[in-house]
Amino acid sequence: MNTFGKIFRLTSFGESHGKGIGGIIDGCPAGLELDIRLIQKDLARRKPGQSKITTQRKEPDQVEFLSGVFEGKTQGTPIAFAIWNKDQHSKDYNDLKDVFRPSHADYTYIQKYGTRDYRGGGRSSARETIARVVAGAIAKQVLVKVGVYVQAFVSSVGEIKLNKSYLDLDLNKTEENIVRCPDLETANKMISRIEEAAKDNDTVGGVITGVAKGVPTGWGEPVFNKLHADLGFAMIGINAVKGFEYGSGFEGTKLSGSKHNDVFIRTEEVVRTKTNNSGGIQGGISNGEDIYFNVAFKPIATLLKEQQTIDKDNNEVTINPKGRHDPCVLPRAVPIVEAMAALVLVDHFLLSKLNSI
Repeated sequence: MNTFGKIFRLTSFGESHGKGIGGIIDGCPAGLELDIRLIQKDLARRKPGQSKITTQRKEPDQVEFLSGVFEGKTQGTPIAFAIWNKDQHSKDYNDLKDVFRPSHADYTYIQKYGTRDYRGGGRSSARETIARVVAGAIAKQVLVKVGVYVQAFVSSVGEIKLNKSYLDLDLNKTEENIVRCPDLETANKMISRIEEAAKDNDTVGGVITGVAKGVPTGWGEPVFNKLHADLGFAMIGINAVKGFEYGSGFEGTKLSGSKHNDVFIRTEEVVRTKTNNSGGIQGGISNGEDIYFNVAFKPIATLLKEQQTIDKDNNEVTINPKGRHDPCVLPRAVPIVEAMAALVLVDHFLLSKLNSI
């Protein structure tokens, strides 16, 4: 199942240490003037080697469009693109080809397919998310045309938490530091926590918060494919994600219904809600308020330290992996969260156009 979306559809292909990663986008409206610089900007935010707290694999991650774009505009035909791998160190994985690494997809891939690409995880590697970022960057450009903006930021790393609502933050400051937290004081603590994990050859997880502004009322479905359900599906499908919540989320369970309900109020222009515990979605359909959500990421499973496991012959073995890996996935995952949110929203935008005459 390598295709995501219903109208605006992405099919991705490629492996971490193969020739490259790419995708085919079908259903993108014709006539969209693509800003390649914005696509490359998001790829640069995701790419390895961008700071001292990310993996030092060096990849330019330059996208090449093969079809569907002519004279800078989309043609309404399939958009094919590729990003060629340049800095694979496949030999780093030779000692692991017959070993099941703890908490990786090695064992389950063998059980499902009877074979696996052991170089960097193959298809299960987070490098596959490059295709999602390209498609998401194009989706963002469609959404901007209808006044919808998607942004994400790191809100916690390990036990370090940003105890502020997104409403109290200047999200334009997200890109001003290497951990992508819009509060500098908290960001510095997060960076120190990641550096501490890296020094110990360990990893640390955390939470990314996403916000979508300008989503009008009426996007989403009332039964299956509720807007929040599709967002959850998209986020849970990102490597290393362990949880998703929107609106008040799990904290909302501590409130009584009378305090949790979002009371409707009438303004001069539109119907609004006094609070937004619903996270901009009610009954599976957007209500015009901001959509906001949290995505929980586990500590990355690849540790550059000794661990016990078993091999394909069920022998107990000790591994001490080599390679270049992130001590924390969060800084590079911010554009991935944005991309997946944009893909969901652009799909529901296009679906909404089919639901009325």
